[in-house]
Amino acid sequence: MKLKIVSFGILTLLAGASSCKKESDFLNVLPTSILTNEQAFSDPNQVLSILANLYNRQLDFSTVRSWESMADFSETFPSQSNAPQEIVRRNEWGYNFWSTWDYTYIRELNIFLQRCEAATKLSDGDKKRFLAEGRFLRANYFFEMVKRMGGVPLILEPMLYDFKGDPTYLQHPRAKESDIYDFVIAEAEAIKMDLPADVNNKSRASRGAALAMECRAALYAGSIAKYGSNTPQVALAGGEVGIPAAMANGYFTKSLAAAQQIIDGSAGAYGLYNKKPDLSENFASIFYDKGTNPETIFIEDFKLKSGKVHGFTQVNQPRYGAEEEEGGRLNPSLNLVQSFEKLDNTFAPLPVKDGGGAPVFYNTQVDIFAGRDARLGGTVMLPGTSFKGRTVDIWAGYQLADGGIVSGDERGQQKTLPGGAGPVQVVGFDGPINGKEHTAQTGFYLRKYLDPAAGSGSRGTGSEVPFVRYRYAEVLLNAAEAAFELGQSGVAAGYMNQVRARAGLVTPLTGAQITLARIMHERRAELSFEGHILFDQKRWRNAHVVWDGVAMTEADLLANIGAANKRNTQPFGLWSYKLHNPGNPNHGKWLFKIVKSPLVTGTNRFRMGNYYSFIDDNIRSNNPKILKQPNQD
Repeated sequence: MKLKIVSFGILTLLAGASSCKKESDFLNVLPTSILTNEQAFSDPNQVLSILANLYNRQLDFSTVRSWESMADFSETFPSQSNAPQEIVRRNEWGYNFWSTWDYTYIRELNIFLQRCEAATKLSDGDKKRFLAEGRFLRANYFFEMVKRMGGVPLILEPMLYDFKGDPTYLQHPRAKESDIYDFVIAEAEAIKMDLPADVNNKSRASRGAALAMECRAALYAGSIAKYGSNTPQVALAGGEVGIPAAMANGYFTKSLAAAQQIIDGSAGAYGLYNKKPDLSENFASIFYDKGTNPETIFIEDFKLKSGKVHGFTQVNQPRYGAEEEEGGRLNPSLNLVQSFEKLDNTFAPLPVKDGGGAPVFYNTQVDIFAGRDARLGGTVMLPGTSFKGRTVDIWAGYQLADGGIVSGDERGQQKTLPGGAGPVQVVGFDGPINGKEHTAQTGFYLRKYLDPAAGSGSRGTGSEVPFVRYRYAEVLLNAAEAAFELGQSGVAAGYMNQVRARAGLVTPLTGAQITLARIMHERRAELSFEGHILFDQKRWRNAHVVWDGVAMTEADLLANIGAANKRNTQPFGLWSYKLHNPGNPNHGKWLFKIVKSPLVTGTNRFRMGNYYSFIDDNIRSNNPKILKQPNQD
């Protein structure tokens, strides 16, 4: 349905004159493009058009609308010159990163709720659902605010200025951080039964979406309460930042209860996506299959017919042979790739060298990745794999018998090898080439969220792949973490093993094996590039540990894989080479080298002041009741 967006504004009068009407008659003519409040809230389709505008303004992080936000945290290398490349050159995040303070949006949500409540011509069923949707959107945005800003003013009605010269009555102080989380949780509980328990209702609020929001928010609050003791300086005396430790178990209990209502089917028949025998392709399909997909709970949808599409595939697809020969911006790091565990539930670097330090040779490029968590291939496009029926052409050159390298500085370049009869290709059409933007500079491309549909990588068509805000696998992992924090390790293992089994990790973990480090790893493997990594590390009060600002060596990279305190300050790559050594039994086979781009000159440093984002000076100047964030002097 194509929806018409209507204004919240008060009915205005048309100006001008007409030779056919008296002035008094003219002033009684209703405008055709602006509706009164009564008209707007008398027709369900008009109300839905207002809601469509409010849905489109929800805030997300690391989405298909903004690939640059996925190029951070040393999970990837941004293969584009100019501004994106600054990500790997800077040494710290500014305090204003990730902030939001959109009280215009809050006010319009409050106005919507006020006017919908006053509507007299809507059916009771329509009104209940519309009100529940408005409250869901408001609560979800307050959740986005609190996880960035801590406690914020909790304003639940439209504020009107009386033009008497004293605006102080409009000034609200920051609420406690726990108050905002309590509000989000309470709103989810209040509205859930007024929303449809329908697994096919994905782009509008549903019972499942409300419970998924509650589950995640309560988990965040519980983590902040429990792990805040690790960073006692990250707090304000009035509770605007920081949550008392005594509140942790209450939040974990609420998180687990909300998750279990989704798991037991009370909110609809959600489940893990399991349609394809190839487990890596099955995982990738979660994000582009818009058919019968029981996993997605709440999404931002895109549709070509409505004119709402995005260019994520266009800018991130393998460049060689792609529509318009464009793509390659996001190059996942070896840091991320090697974190995917082996099928025996252990962690290990990829076998690049043997015990004596000699290179390990492989018959095919993909052999080095064999026996790993299938989510690796569904998240990262590995060399030697294919997309849209074309093999990805990622390789760095030939290694000679004396250790020398023959490569090129242009994609697919040809040269004559020693003893050769003529020029041959010496570097992949997809790179890697140091400093060559839009090539696989780490040796990898991104797979998650890429659209295999024809035309999805072109400017003229674009992609309809949705952005997944909440999905069932996350609910299982939230439930596992909440259960673990409540001392129910066996329950936690049961939920976690469901997610792991889909990835081919069929040896179950026991309750005794569930640790916070295991939970951290599992979320990284399952939820990479879905907007979780920053907020997970913040709520665990672990961000200043993993991003400590110290440069990494290759030894640092390969040590402590899977540990909670594993440092991740600079992105590394893995380049594949063919051996050119005629007569040697390994001639023509593949070997790999660990590299760090010379463009990576900065290190990720997360300061104590980054746990909560900066509140603009103008905001605090206009409202002196707004306290400044801690650690930002």
